[in-house]
Amino acid sequence: MLLLALGLVATQSEARPASGERGGAIVLAAGGISMNQAIAMVEKRFNARVVKSETRQEGDRKIYVLRVLDDRGNGQVVRVDAATGSTL
Repeated sequence: MLLLALGLVATQSEARPASGERGGAIVLAAGGISMNQAIAMVEKRFNARVVKSETRQEGDRKIYVLRVLDDRGNGQVVRVDAATGSTL
């Protein structure tokens, strides 16, 4: 996992639309999950704040690459499959 330096500025908007979660489960649209849904899921699961996000194409898969930072300043990169919502 990649450790991030302290002092990163969040690149995501402070306001986010509804995450698409119902009863703890992500409800997948026909095309998978949105970036906002992935961010909400990762922030909740890792109890950390997403400070940078990007979308990558890996073969035929769309992957969300999210950099998160927790309250203690520990950072890591989390990859989410956009089609399934699973972390890689």
